[in-house]
Amino acid sequence: MLLKLSIKNYILIHDLEIDFSEGFSVITGETGAGKSILLGALSLILGQRADSGILLDKSKKCIIEGQFLIRDYHLEGFFVTHDLDFEDTIILRREINQNGKSRAFINDSPVNLILLKELGDKLVNVHSQNSIITLNDSNFQLAVIDSYAGIQAEVSAYRSEFVRLNDLKAQLVEIEEKEAKAAGERDYFQFLLDELSLAQLTPGELQEIEEKLELLTHAGEIKNSLYRANQMISGSEENILALLSEAGHALNSVERYKPELKILSERITTNYIDLKDISNELNILEELVFVDPPAIELLTQRLDHLYRLMKKHQVSTVEQLISIKQEIEKRVSDEMGLEEQIIALRKEINTKEADLLLEAGLISGKRQKIVSGFEKEVVGILVKLGIAMARFHIELLKSGSMSKDGIDKVKFLFSANKGIDLKDLSNAASGGELSRLMLAIKSMISQKNLLPTIIFDEIDNGVSGEIAGKVGSILKRMGGNMQVVAITHLPQIAAKGDRHYWVYKSENKQTTTTFIKQLSARERIGEIAKMLSNETITDAAFNTANELLNN
Repeated sequence: MLLKLSIKNYILIHDLEIDFSEGFSVITGETGAGKSILLGALSLILGQRADSGILLDKSKKCIIEGQFLIRDYHLEGFFVTHDLDFEDTIILRREINQNGKSRAFINDSPVNLILLKELGDKLVNVHSQNSIITLNDSNFQLAVIDSYAGIQAEVSAYRSEFVRLNDLKAQLVEIEEKEAKAAGERDYFQFLLDELSLAQLTPGELQEIEEKLELLTHAGEIKNSLYRANQMISGSEENILALLSEAGHALNSVERYKPELKILSERITTNYIDLKDISNELNILEELVFVDPPAIELLTQRLDHLYRLMKKHQVSTVEQLISIKQEIEKRVSDEMGLEEQIIALRKEINTKEADLLLEAGLISGKRQKIVSGFEKEVVGILVKLGIAMARFHIELLKSGSMSKDGIDKVKFLFSANKGIDLKDLSNAASGGELSRLMLAIKSMISQKNLLPTIIFDEIDNGVSGEIAGKVGSILKRMGGNMQVVAITHLPQIAAKGDRHYWVYKSENKQTTTTFIKQLSARERIGEIAKMLSNETITDAAFNTANELLNN
C-alpha cells in the first residue's frame, strides 16, 4: 500500500508531499492543474523512463520518493533473490539529474530500472486510457482468468517447469551438435590415443635412452681406452705399479740414514695402493663394457619413434607427450559419455513433457470451470454501468501444443449493442465502453487476489450521471479489499471517496507551481459543489454535493 509520495522539482511541482491511506481516495482539480503530473511522478518510481525535460529547475535534480507498506504482500522472496534488505515498510526513490541520467534505489540500495519496475509492478497497478490497449492482449486476458480462478500459484509453478523443459531441450540440442561434431573427429583422436598408448611412454625415458645409446655407440672406444689405461698401470712389463714398487724399495734401503725419506717412502706406498685399486676397477669396467650392435639398433629405433611423436605433437619432452595422451584420453572418454547424456536428457525431457501436459490439462480444466460464471459476472457489472445490452464471451480453446501458459488460447469477445455480433475487443466497442469493461474485470479480480494498490486515471471517460455514481460505488467496493486511488472530474465519483485530495496551481510572474491538499469534510462539499456548478456555486449545487457525500 502506498503510504506517502514525495515529489521535488518535477515539471510544475517544486516540493510536494502527500500521505495516502487504505480504502478509496479521489483526486480532483481543474483541468491543467497537474492531476496527471502526480501520476507521472509516481510512474518514475515504478520504473518508467525519464529525461531532463521533467525538471522544473534545470539547475537541480528531480527526486521522487514513495513509501510503501508491504508487510502482507509475500515479497520476502523477491528481496532475498535480489540481495535486498526486507522491511515491512520500504522506500522507492528515483533521482534524475540535469543531463537526464537517473538513479534508482530500493531502501537506499542502488538498483537498475528493470528491477525497480519488477517490484513496482507488484505494488501498484495503473489503469489509464493507454492501459485499455492491454485489454485486448491475450496474455492479459489469460492472466485475468487465472486470477479469477485463483490458480496463479499453479500457473507460476507450471511456467517454472516449462522454462526448465526449454532449458533441457536447448541443452539437448547443444550436446547433440557437440556429439555430431565429435563423431567426425572420433576416429582421428582414437588413432592418436592408440598410437600414444602403444608407445608405452615412461617419464625420464628419453634421457635414459640417449645416455645408453651414447655409451653403446662408443663401447669399443671406451673398452680399448680402459684396457690401455690398465695395461699402463699394471699390465705391461714396465708398468707404473712395478716402477713404484722399485722406487719404494730404493727409498726403504736408505731411509735409516735420513729420517724424512721415510715420509716419502710412505707416500709412494699410499699411491701404490691407490693405483692398484684403480687398476682393479678399470679391469671390472672394461669387462662390463660390451660392443652390442643389436642393442644399439633397438635403442636407435626407440629414440627415432619418440622423436617422431614429439615432432608430430609439437613438444620437446616425453612428459609432454604423456600429458597430451591424458588429454586425448579425457576427450575420447567425454565424447563417449555424450551419447549417454543424450539418452538421459531425452528420457528426462519425455518425462517432464508428460508431467507438464498433465499439469496443463488440470490448469485448463480449472480455467474452463470458471468461464461461465466470469462471463455472467462481467455482464452483470456492465449492465449496472449502463451497457444494458452488453454481451461478453470468453473463447477458450485448446492449442495444438504446450506454451508457457499451458495448452489454452484465449480471446475476449464483446458486444455493447443489441443485434451486433460478438467481436474481439479491438473492433467491438468505444473507448468508454472498453474502459467500463476493464473496470468490471479489475473490480472482479481485486476481490480474488487483493491487488496491493490500483490507480485509475480517467476511469470516468464516457460516463456521467447515474452511471458515474455506479462507477464510484464499484471503486468504493474495491477499496474495501485494496487501496484504490481515482483521478476524476466527476462529482458522483469524487463523493464516493473515503478521502479527497484537491490539486491546484499557483501562478506568479515567473512560475506556475502545482500543489495538493487533503480536503476536510466542509472543503469536500465546496469542491464537489464547484464540480457540479462549474464557475458559480449555487445553493442547489451545495445541497446536491452534501447529499452525494452523505449517500
